[in-house]
Amino acid sequence: MAERTVVITRPEYVKAQAWFEAQADIAFVVCEPDEASVAGTVRRSGARAVILGVEKYHGPLYEVLPRGGILSRFGVGHDGIDKARATAAGLLVANTPGVLEDAVAEHAMALMLGLCRGLAPCVRGMDAGRWEPRLGRELRGRRLSVVGCGAIGRRVARIASRGFGMCVGGVDPRALDPAELARDWGIETLTGEFAAGVAEADVVSLHVPSVPETRHLLCARTLAACKADACLVNTSRGAVVDECALYDALLAGRLGGAALDVFEVEPYVPGDPAKDLRRLPNVLLTPHVSSSTQEACLRLAAASLANVRRAWSGQVGRVSLVNPEVVGKEPVR
Repeated sequence: MAERTVVITRPEYVKAQAWFEAQADIAFVVCEPDEASVAGTVRRSGARAVILGVEKYHGPLYEVLPRGGILSRFGVGHDGIDKARATAAGLLVANTPGVLEDAVAEHAMALMLGLCRGLAPCVRGMDAGRWEPRLGRELRGRRLSVVGCGAIGRRVARIASRGFGMCVGGVDPRALDPAELARDWGIETLTGEFAAGVAEADVVSLHVPSVPETRHLLCARTLAACKADACLVNTSRGAVVDECALYDALLAGRLGGAALDVFEVEPYVPGDPAKDLRRLPNVLLTPHVSSSTQEACLRLAAASLANVRRAWSGQVGRVSLVNPEVVGKEPVR
């Protein structure tokens, strides 16, 4: 049974449960997402493959999977996996690029709209029985700064520019083709300097990976580069934003508003109990759901299991590896 057994974390399984149940050749063993549960389930089942979510895995999981096993992310970001440790243990680490970009981009736009139209206080007021009309701001003609011009950032730019008539600029340190960005994605200007890229933006939307270089990219110093009435949207990773510094900027009126779908600690726990973002009226928060559409979850399920099947059949070249150096260290069995 272990030869066709896949351990999968419960939050990921329930997002596409009917699809997983239809895979008759695979025995899925569902477990809670904490590392102790995942490692224990792998040990008991003898599985060589795990499909997992965004939680942090830095301990026993790498000791219980056999060499040649695979950790397949149900998603794109893989900062929760210790790639160096996985590689040393002879484990493949895979993700699922190209399947959730549209879902995340749409959610980023929804957060922009909700923030600029003041939907959060409107909804709270109506729920409390209050009728409190308020003035919002239109997106058309506003300047959007897309920080991180990868696959998701580009889609946000195209929706914003061609769908909402926003003026879009890009911020990315990589050597990208400005002509392509302008022609295909509606990104009119491009800079590698964060402060220059956000200085005139009405909305700043973050689309960067969580790596040491981007930790607290938005901090007290960089937030000061934003306009006082600008809005911040983060659908990338929580560690990119210093939440306490963000709270201070919002409370002091140095930033107009913030909409976050990701947090340093999930479920959200304030870094400082006295600086709880949920208490501020100019904040819109969602529980890491930007990629959680029915359509995207089916694509994620198919892609994450496809990585497992390819690894099992020896088609490592078709696995979406994020640690390709492991292939030269240990053959997949």
